[in-house]
Amino acid sequence: MTSLTLRLGTRPSKLALAQAQWVKQAIEQRARDVRVELVPIRTTGDRLTRGALSPLGGKGLFVRELEQALRDGKVDLSVHSMKDLPAVLAPDFRIVAVSAREDVRDAIVTTSGADLDSLPLKARLGTSSLRRKFIALRMRPDLEVITLRGNVDSRLAKLEAGQFDAIILAVAGLKRMANVGGAGLDRLVAADHLGQKKISAGRLSITPLDEHRFVPAAGQGALALEALADKPVCASHEIEALLSDLNDSAASIETTAERSFLASIGASCVSPVGVCARFKHGVLAVKAILFNREGSKAVEAQICAFADRAGFDPSAVGRELGQQLLANGGWELLGDG
Repeated sequence: MTSLTLRLGTRPSKLALAQAQWVKQAIEQRARDVRVELVPIRTTGDRLTRGALSPLGGKGLFVRELEQALRDGKVDLSVHSMKDLPAVLAPDFRIVAVSAREDVRDAIVTTSGADLDSLPLKARLGTSSLRRKFIALRMRPDLEVITLRGNVDSRLAKLEAGQFDAIILAVAGLKRMANVGGAGLDRLVAADHLGQKKISAGRLSITPLDEHRFVPAAGQGALALEALADKPVCASHEIEALLSDLNDSAASIETTAERSFLASIGASCVSPVGVCARFKHGVLAVKAILFNREGSKAVEAQICAFADRAGFDPSAVGRELGQQLLANGGWELLGDG
């Protein structure tokens, strides 16, 4: 392979840059003659730091400028948190690779050591996600849920300043921040710590939430590499082969099923829905929960499929789960309110 530079688009937050740095190192370790240049691109979602995103277009606000940079030829590839991507990409884009998945769970973060069940009555809980809000209120109806925006550092700073009694963050983001020494989370670097029920990191107490009770967002914990659909990255089939080597088959199967489920029910980036797929020992198990717009009603569904059976297709599994959920009352919830 001749020497070349691959321009990798990324959001400019500390967490996004940490994720992009992981991709850069993974590529350069596999091909010594490829240099990866990180190109930070500030998205609309990065500029809008106050209020809920849902009235403005939801998580798609973190993707538009990165995709436009691909169209304009300013970058060759972009890296996203998979959960930020819409369930159906525009036809001129494709997902080149999906990283090995980090911990998919959400976590309650406090300075008091409390978990979700032991928070005081009417505690102030910070989150910008309707999914997280509605699941938390389902478990603790007394909580006062307050919109919390910003990057991981700023959210933790607001918690430590006493603006909230607890906040909810993705375990994957906390671990990736810990790996770059962010937000005083150095004690989280050892991945096996997160097998514990509670972890202390400085003044912070972090309690992962069971993924079966607190169903995560589609794609949570995975990174997606996105490129233009109609030509190879850097006009090089060797680069294409290199990038495909970064693809984790289990993560790809899981996230394909999750995204197919979202597409099958017509979910948008702001729909209050959770879905979690697990692919282990040749079995794909997927669970989903959907709320109405007010969070007052919910429908759940789950499905299992075996990879050794003829015609195994994670997309079809996701679609079947979506049809099951809609038949169980999901149609009414999507139109409720």
